[in-house]
Amino acid sequence: MLFWQVKGVGDNFSYIVADEKTRDAMIVDPSYNGPQINRIIKAENLKPVYVVDTHGHRDHTQDNKELRILYGARVIAHESSTIPMDDGVVDGDILRVGEERVRVLHTPGHSPDSICLLLDSKVLTGDTLFVGECGRTDLAGGDPEKMYHSLFGKLLKLPDSTEVYPGHDYGSSPSSTIGVEKATNYVLKPRTLKEFVDFMHSP
Repeated sequence: MLFWQVKGVGDNFSYIVADEKTRDAMIVDPSYNGPQINRIIKAENLKPVYVVDTHGHRDHTQDNKELRILYGARVIAHESSTIPMDDGVVDGDILRVGEERVRVLHTPGHSPDSICLLLDSKVLTGDTLFVGECGRTDLAGGDPEKMYHSLFGKLLKLPDSTEVYPGHDYGSSPSSTIGVEKATNYVLKPRTLKEFVDFMHSP
């Protein structure tokens, strides 16, 4: 597997996942990073087949249209998303990029259509989990109860060695692991559902 974490102007991360043999590629959360993404695609002779959005907020989908036109890549998002897309996915779906397999985890909480992407020993967490923090739940469609289940019922069930790659560069490092986040992320302190909801509602 070939893998790039991309950041241009601002704090949004984009990702490129590619099959080393076929050069088929998946672009995740284009954000505002189109120029940087295009440079990598050309330099590495990649063939984008998918543009995948971890959720429909504009700061993650900004360059969808440009990349779709340039490469003919299909835009993918959760089936509940309202963004223009070619295919909707649900929890457990597998996206094939050449010989690579990427599993979709539906992780609502920041938004109803939030997904994370599991590939080998990596998970791309969008705005569900950041390094040292989690996504906001006070925006339209946000839900702290659903965030609790997404964090504690799905992401924290992954092996501690799983590498975490978030949607924004908000933390002390650009990536982490599930084990490190369990040990250091104050949001992930053991709490009941009620305690977590109260915590997320606190000033």
